[in-house]
Amino acid sequence: MKCVVTGAAGFIGSHLCERLLRDGHDVVGVDAFIPYYAPSAKERNIAGALAATGFRLTRLDLRHDALDDVVRGADVVFHLAAMPGLAQSWTDFDGYLTCNVTATRRLLEALRGGNVRKLVYASTSSVYGKFASGDETLGLRPVSPYGVTKLAAEHLCRSYAEAYGLPLVVLRYFSVYGPRQRPDMAYHRFMRAMLLKEPLTVYGDGQHVRGNTYVDDCVEATVRAANARPGEIYNIGGGEAVSVVEIIRMLEGMAGYPAIIRREAGRYGDQRHTFADTARLQRDLDWHPHTSLADGLARQWDWHKSELAAQPVRRAA
Repeated sequence: MKCVVTGAAGFIGSHLCERLLRDGHDVVGVDAFIPYYAPSAKERNIAGALAATGFRLTRLDLRHDALDDVVRGADVVFHLAAMPGLAQSWTDFDGYLTCNVTATRRLLEALRGGNVRKLVYASTSSVYGKFASGDETLGLRPVSPYGVTKLAAEHLCRSYAEAYGLPLVVLRYFSVYGPRQRPDMAYHRFMRAMLLKEPLTVYGDGQHVRGNTYVDDCVEATVRAANARPGEIYNIGGGEAVSVVEIIRMLEGMAGYPAIIRREAGRYGDQRHTFADTARLQRDLDWHPHTSLADGLARQWDWHKSELAAQPVRRAA
């Protein structure tokens, strides 16, 4: 099977490419290496896939480059490419609009009229808004420009599915963590700061609750979505919800010393409580999360240690 993965050099995308290759598929990875974070980190993410047989990396920008050749003959397209993150979306709305909406529309245009068997669109719990706890029938009330653009892209996908018969499945990811997590994400920032014995920043009161999803469980659900009925929407969450304060306590246990905490005002658009009801996903695709939060955090901690050992950084004075 020929699979196309957009956002292939990103956190989840690179894990997905490796999984598809292990399953014996031919994979075309698409990535623009937009410097939302260091392109060198994305180069390291994709190194494993590049070393595998059956993988081809195409460096192009979905917003303006030609896409017909890339998607031609694809059986499944996994559309993970996006500008992520809440905070920056308030100051770079044009970037989020073009990366998340314009790019999606151009991909849909390239796919319409073709023979793709499934389009899997990776969305986010941010489309639900400040309180995102429940099943897929929750109201859609995004409270950040990021969430607004991701929901707009969802609507675009459904419009093309309705008008042109594109076999669409939408996935809403809940707080994915694990090795290669983006540098702007909380667990990455916390672990790096603690390993370097530097202050870590907590926004607000630290009582924000997240339903956590280990990256391998997320990828398993994403792969299974290729066999889902067109038109379905699925929440993807790992089944364990904890507050920011509780996460820091767990990391302190791993480190063997207390965190140095610096508090700052809460950020606009932050979600207060998220927890995915995944009953529909479990029923339709026989998916269940297999990685406990404790085990997943330990694996990410070990990855951070190896990253820091391989790339020494200057510690704060």
